[in-house]
Amino acid sequence: MSETHVSTEGSLEPRQYEIRLKGCLDARWADQFEGMSLTHESDGTTILFGPVADQAALHGLLRKVRDLVLPLISVIQIDPKQASGLDFNTDTNHNRSKKERNT
Repeated sequence: MSETHVSTEGSLEPRQYEIRLKGCLDARWADQFEGMSLTHESDGTTILFGPVADQAALHGLLRKVRDLVLPLISVIQIDPKQASGLDFNTDTNHNRSKKERNT
């Protein structure tokens, strides 16, 4: 017997995530992160940004990140209200909590 699980947040749309890595991820890896944009920041970090269907897909992305052997700095779910007005080719430090900015 199979069960259907319904999101408690009431939305079936993918969530937007920002995954920040320490180091420069070569553009040839972009194909491994289908649907995600890849941005290199001036501080030497790489940002992956884009839609993630669900928690299972997020865990799959994080496994790929682990296999790259680049240190993971942060994983942030972006509020859809914020994402619509932001340019993710610039520093997104303003999207983080004060604690995250200080680390």
